[in-house]
Amino acid sequence: MEIIKKEHNDYPKKLKQLYDSPKQIYIEGNRKILDSDSIAIIGSRVCSKYGASMAYNFGYELAKKGIVIISGLARGIDSYAHLGAVSAKGKTIAVLGSGLKNIYPKENLGLCREILKYGGAIITEYNINEKPEKKNFPARNRIISGLSNGVLVVEAKKKSGTLITVDFSLDYGKDIFCIPGNITSEYSYNTNELIKQGAILVTNVNEIIEYMKCHNM
Repeated sequence: MEIIKKEHNDYPKKLKQLYDSPKQIYIEGNRKILDSDSIAIIGSRVCSKYGASMAYNFGYELAKKGIVIISGLARGIDSYAHLGAVSAKGKTIAVLGSGLKNIYPKENLGLCREILKYGGAIITEYNINEKPEKKNFPARNRIISGLSNGVLVVEAKKKSGTLITVDFSLDYGKDIFCIPGNITSEYSYNTNELIKQGAILVTNVNEIIEYMKCHNM
């Protein structure tokens, strides 16, 4: 484990630009990827089979093309995005809402080992023994957004916490990508709403890659 303080030269440049950047981050794994080209993949903890498949596939294909995948290690969309990245033997960053000795959820301990095995990282702003308190997760979301070049929303229900990350992303001037969903599915309510409001509709990984190239993301 390493501690990188805000005043250190190797503190992530993307985080340093934020008005509410953490004073320090605790990291296990590869700190060199913290300023790499990256996409955050986010969505509901309870997701559909379609959402799980899309998160996994986009995580896999983006990681295969050298894009670092960022997510929050939560159940549902986050986990499938990380799984896709490690299945491609690519790099992914898990941002915790707890300390490094309190991985949450515990069933993702094996996934954490895979993340580290393939050159990824697990990071948090919380002290090593901090428990996964409910209040920590909204704040954690600003780091997911802050480290990314853009944010891909896979599924989000009507009252999804995913929108907290979207709000941070809009504040930070990040581009929001959305995968469209079935209009009769509760899981797709907010993804479709975000598209109506101007989020970038994507149906394949190449659309994200091309957008990043054209907009120097």
